[in-house]
Amino acid sequence: MLDKNINLDDKTILVTGAAGFIGANLVLELMKRTKNVHIVGIDNMNAYYDVSLKEFRLGQIRELEDSVSGEFAFIKGSIADKELVCKIFEQYRPQVVVNLAAQAGVRYSIENPDAYIESNLIGFYNILEACRHSYDDGAPGVEHLVYASSSSVYGSNKKIPYATEDKVDNPVSLYAATKKSNELLAHSYAKLYGIPSTGLRFFTVYGPAGRPDMAYFGFTDKLVKNETIKIFNYGNCRRDFTYIDDIVTGVQAVLQCAPLPNEDGVKYKIYNIGNNQPENLLDFVDILQDELKRAQILPADYDFEAHKELVGMQPGDVEVTYADVSELERDFGFKPSTDLREGLRKFAQWYREFYVLK
Repeated sequence: MLDKNINLDDKTILVTGAAGFIGANLVLELMKRTKNVHIVGIDNMNAYYDVSLKEFRLGQIRELEDSVSGEFAFIKGSIADKELVCKIFEQYRPQVVVNLAAQAGVRYSIENPDAYIESNLIGFYNILEACRHSYDDGAPGVEHLVYASSSSVYGSNKKIPYATEDKVDNPVSLYAATKKSNELLAHSYAKLYGIPSTGLRFFTVYGPAGRPDMAYFGFTDKLVKNETIKIFNYGNCRRDFTYIDDIVTGVQAVLQCAPLPNEDGVKYKIYNIGNNQPENLLDFVDILQDELKRAQILPADYDFEAHKELVGMQPGDVEVTYADVSELERDFGFKPSTDLREGLRKFAQWYREFYVLK
């Protein structure tokens, strides 16, 4: 059951990871769609990928701020800094919290596990503690905590599509283990302290100004440089690619509907947000190269086959991601719907403007 009475107008909303791909796009839409919203954003602006992309996203928010009624306050810092997190909660007293700050990436978690423990575990713990203490001294406290989980929690589950009631006790990467840990921590805080919390398992989010470590972006960079792209598991992978606008629409809907107590008396819910239509990786790269040619990023006679190498599976990866989004559709009347070619076309157009025409 859901409480549909959270009107975001005039609310103070904390968005962690506000310069990130999902975070920045969420801030933009909240600024456009709500009245007098006060958004506090925090991001450590780390160099995991090109910081100029994060600055570009923040620039978009600053440009929009002049034409809307809402306000945006940005704080450069880490959610792993407990003192900073406490100060933010004391100063701004957010009523809704969206925790999107995290160290992302399956493969990078093998190379640099410390970053995942710091951001995904310590950082999330700090957010939970701050939400808990927002109720001190009889204060109204946080009305809803929404946080990013991941399709990676499903690991190598054989049953598809992945449903939220499936067991997720066998992560195949540290990244996945930290995201499953987030869900467990959120449940315990919801049970102990009554913090209404909703976890969102995102499925392969893509689009303009996205993360360069994602396949569509990395492939484009390599093809532009006339380098060979590696297609893992010999092309026998399928991914539930989900366009950024669909993700943001889903997050906005969820923000306004905090969970009521479930059968165990806990205000806790998990949803999948995916396209519910996994695409074969070879088909995906064929569409990508078509759209890169259409956008005149690659020449029309580009020999794509000469730049494609089929290789084995990478450690920590899975063969398929496929979201069962029936709960999301049931509770919100919403189902992601952007066609892959349409989404990649918008990405290619942005890439040309941002990198090629500069």
